[in-house]
Amino acid sequence: MVRREFETVEAVEEHLSQGGTFANAVFQGLNLLGLTADLLRLPGGNSVFLGCTLSPEAYEHLGRSDVLLFPRIPGLPYKPYRGALYTPEELLGGYEPGVPGSYGKTLDGRIYAHYKKTGGIKPPSILESLGRWLHDHAISDALEEALEGRMVVAIMGGHAMARGHDDYAQVAALSRDLTRRGFFMVSGGGPGAMEATHLGAWFASRRDAELEEAIRILAHAPLFTPVEAWYDAAFEVARAFPLRHVDEDCASLGIPTWLFGHEPPAIFATQIAKLFANSFREDQLVSIATAGIIFAPGSAGTIQEIFQDATQNHYESLGPPSPMIFFGKSYWTHTKPVYPLLTKLAQGRRYASCLALTDSPSEVVAQIESHDKGFCFSS
Repeated sequence: MVRREFETVEAVEEHLSQGGTFANAVFQGLNLLGLTADLLRLPGGNSVFLGCTLSPEAYEHLGRSDVLLFPRIPGLPYKPYRGALYTPEELLGGYEPGVPGSYGKTLDGRIYAHYKKTGGIKPPSILESLGRWLHDHAISDALEEALEGRMVVAIMGGHAMARGHDDYAQVAALSRDLTRRGFFMVSGGGPGAMEATHLGAWFASRRDAELEEAIRILAHAPLFTPVEAWYDAAFEVARAFPLRHVDEDCASLGIPTWLFGHEPPAIFATQIAKLFANSFREDQLVSIATAGIIFAPGSAGTIQEIFQDATQNHYESLGPPSPMIFFGKSYWTHTKPVYPLLTKLAQGRRYASCLALTDSPSEVVAQIESHDKGFCFSS
């Protein structure tokens, strides 16, 4: 039986006002104290309550019913059962430009500090480990909902790509062009080429001169260390060029990780699917980009993503192959000569026709658009 999912108290209240009950549903991390009377009165069989806040009476009542009750895990600065992706406002709310140490007081900074304090990649506590995996599962579920029906294009590239560099400006302009053409842009959600991806989407409804001015401001803090200077410049741009309204025209998604928590999440992504497990994050990144991946200059992480994508295309494990476009001929044939190896690997396979190597942004767009536009993300 398919259970209806509730991720906000408002949705539950609307459901009840229309004669619904608590039966055959999943409730994710909700504070249901205000609905105690309804919980005691209405049927709740075959339901699941994931880390919900319940009154003692409701908890006892549901414990006698045909339901699954997943308890809250104490002491965590994050919500394991959250029902939605993050926004920059949630992760970075309270950041004060010009104030040293301000980032550490944000939710993102506090979660990263907790992550390091509790063992980093190897937490000694089974409850901490469980909390992280529950969190990443919840984010994955919200990610599927957010991407349903979208033409997803990812840009992969290095975190060390400096603001103000020609490569950074080209990635931003390319992302803006694809966003204008109806594609939904995704990246690893951090600095460098990743930030440029979201900056381009943010400026999809603005003029060339405005994007150029934004990059000029950002170039005052070209790299993400020190983090406060990097964020100060980003917030200055966001204030000078705010989204007129957060709509589909300028939306984009970042998928960063607390494993690399020293790399701050880009504020120009309108949605953020931040995860604890980097291996899971990398798999998500290459799997959701069903309309293609553009590989800008990058190092080990980008090369890892290239071969993850190549493996999926090689064996067609997720369906028909999708475009793999290498942006930077000299870089991908001489500096990091991945492209010649990949063309050898692809010989005799369908995805050989999906490979492209170019220095031209317009050719990148043409390659993406030539791919069947029916390839929308579907869970």
